[in-house]
Amino acid sequence: MTTQAALSGKVALVAGATRGAGRAIAVQLGAAGATVYATGRTTRARVSEMGRATETIEETAELVDAAGGRGIAVPTDHLEVERVRDLVAAIDRDHGRLDILVNDVWGGNPLLDFDTRMWDVDLDRGLRMLDLGVKSHIITSSVALPLLVREPGGLVVEVTDGTARTNRGFRENFYYDLAKNGPIRMAYILGEELKSVGGTAVAVTPGFLRSEEMLDTFGVTEENWRDGIAKERHWALSESPLYIGRGVAALAADPGRDRWNGRSLDSGQLAREYGLTDADGSRPDVWGYILAEKAGEEPVLDDFR
Repeated sequence: MTTQAALSGKVALVAGATRGAGRAIAVQLGAAGATVYATGRTTRARVSEMGRATETIEETAELVDAAGGRGIAVPTDHLEVERVRDLVAAIDRDHGRLDILVNDVWGGNPLLDFDTRMWDVDLDRGLRMLDLGVKSHIITSSVALPLLVREPGGLVVEVTDGTARTNRGFRENFYYDLAKNGPIRMAYILGEELKSVGGTAVAVTPGFLRSEEMLDTFGVTEENWRDGIAKERHWALSESPLYIGRGVAALAADPGRDRWNGRSLDSGQLAREYGLTDADGSRPDVWGYILAEKAGEEPVLDDFR
């Protein structure tokens, strides 16, 4: 478990902190004492193409403050190189360091068409998915890493969907597959490169995430989320964003985190490693359940929560 002061004096950039996993990671890094730059495209004055005005980066920064850290909201489109350069320059000017970089930019769910063939997907939609899930991460790392490696011990976290192990199968959409496997490879490659400067890179994935968007999709709230199990049995193994947030904060505070360098980790693994639970005291492991199913087993849901 992380403590209030575990990340005191550390500076983090969470790219894509408007909602979901990114917001929870930002808040939990703040709860451990970090200064957190929360970036995204939806602000109280402007809504991104996601069309969700109810979640903003200003609110994320306020939640970081309330958790005990310092939250700084900076509107940023991470596909605009000059905006990212301005962001990193501001971090450098104000702190002279960057200790944790979390690449969580996505926003491609509205573009996703499952059960389609590559040649049937509109090319512009597919390429936009790659821009959001891959290009934005590359731009952010390219600009931010010179500051992060100024001091030894920097951490890069690539947030994606799935791990190297779980993503070996077909992901049902050509562009989505590339967009979600790209960060896994980025973490591996950056891990190799960061070794020489004492840094670490990992990819992390939540399980079946009860993000604000997903709760709306199921027509439930966090208070009555179990009502969604009737629509999808795997929903019984879903997790709140807090779960992955706690996992990443514990990883960031772990002085021995280099043992994970280059690997892809899921929220269930992080929870077991660091003795964490979700808000309700459960320890869901949807990826473990799915892998057991794929192996031809007949897993019992209760054994994975």
